[in-house]
Amino acid sequence: MASDRVRVICGPGYGKSASALGYAMMGVFRGKRVIMVQFLKGMLGEGAADVLKRLEPDLKFFRFEHSKERFEDLPEDQKHEELMNMRNGFNFARKVMTTGECDVLILDEILGIVDQGIISKEEFQSFLESRDEETELVMTGRVCPEGIEEYVTDISRMENIDVDNHQE
Repeated sequence: MASDRVRVICGPGYGKSASALGYAMMGVFRGKRVIMVQFLKGMLGEGAADVLKRLEPDLKFFRFEHSKERFEDLPEDQKHEELMNMRNGFNFARKVMTTGECDVLILDEILGIVDQGIISKEEFQSFLESRDEETELVMTGRVCPEGIEEYVTDISRMENIDVDNHQE
């Protein structure tokens, strides 16, 4: 039975990665093989990395960037190396998707590498067109690329709403 599930979690709010990790955990609970690839973020804290390691082999976590800082905060000379690392991560994700190596593939901040031009919209579209339909795909990022709607089944938008509960 094909999953046909392609989820996008986007928007300016917090919680996109946490929501994607929730989908990963739901996959693990159902006995699925889950792979999560993270882009554009600083290094996870040791505690988080340790927890994810304990979930192997059901959940495999990959991060191809080597810097501990967020990509946006790096000096220009370090950005070039990290660009190559992120492209390697994207190529790994493409291989995983086309070979059906997992049941659930989480690509955290993949939309960010499209938005920043690290991979082109055409490369991203080709990736979506070549996906193994048996694999559930969850993608996150702030900006959802135009034209992606034809490839996805669900788009969730995260927004933070400031609530002023203080009365004068």
